[in-house]
Amino acid sequence: MDRSYNDDVMEAVEKEKDQLLQLVGFMIGKEHFGVNILMVQEIIRSAPITKVPNAPDFIEGVINLRGNIIPVIDLRQRLNLKKEAGFQEGNTRILIINVSGRVTGFVVDAVSKVLKVLASAIEPPPDIVVAGLKSKYIEGVCEIDGKLVILLDFNKILQIKEMAKLKTFSQEGEA
Repeated sequence: MDRSYNDDVMEAVEKEKDQLLQLVGFMIGKEHFGVNILMVQEIIRSAPITKVPNAPDFIEGVINLRGNIIPVIDLRQRLNLKKEAGFQEGNTRILIINVSGRVTGFVVDAVSKVLKVLASAIEPPPDIVVAGLKSKYIEGVCEIDGKLVILLDFNKILQIKEMAKLKTFSQEGEA
């Protein structure tokens, strides 16, 4: 029996759905970034961050999120992006992300919205951009609503030695 037109259409729709990625859009300064929505556990307004003595430079401190002590990283500092004149902290948010099995908070300037993009529309980052990076945390670049959005892989934002510091740091916080 021949396949019907409806079967072909349904198959095409399913393939299209498979290729549609949902991203949480956020900003650092005027730059637009995105992360796969499946990595984000939640987004919270800026919470009181407790500074911890002798913490690694990349850790802003810790927060208590419903009884869980979570390390918080300033993503601006981690990506070496400078604060711009006129920066206001009113929209600051903390993305709670599962990074290689460890729940970690990342401070961003603002969260925009859920972005939808076809996987085929994501371009690999230019070689010159990633050549100098110690960690290949830029997954790709795409254009959404006339703006370039840089897709980050939070599993690669921290290098292996930093993940080890984060792990021991979290265990000390729990003790």
